[in-house]
Amino acid sequence: MELIEQKNFDRPDETDHPWDKVKGDWVSLMGQDVGRTTVEPGWNWKEHAAPVAGTERCENFHVKLFTAGRFAVEYQDGTASEFGAGDIAVLQPGHDAWVVGDEPVIYYSLGGIFKAAGGS
Repeated sequence: MELIEQKNFDRPDETDHPWDKVKGDWVSLMGQDVGRTTVEPGWNWKEHAAPVAGTERCENFHVKLFTAGRFAVEYQDGTASEFGAGDIAVLQPGHDAWVVGDEPVIYYSLGGIFKAAGGS
């Protein structure tokens, strides 16, 4: 059994572009996927992801650590928050999401992620 496994996002195991303006880099460590997602300015769930996902809102659970840019989420009941560098968020299914401002958003997805869902 391995006690330590080390990887670097400069050499990801996999890279994908689940929708326009989103790039995901993935590494697998001891069977657990960890992702780094870059989301370009102008991205929003309704325009870029909903047509691909087939849902009005993101229906995935996320744990995200933000390192750059500003990212907003909002639920149908009006619950909302905005995240930036240094913030960590736990997001329940059913959220809308978008990039705030003109800087790319970079976040890391930790535990319980769904790779095919890309960035929301």
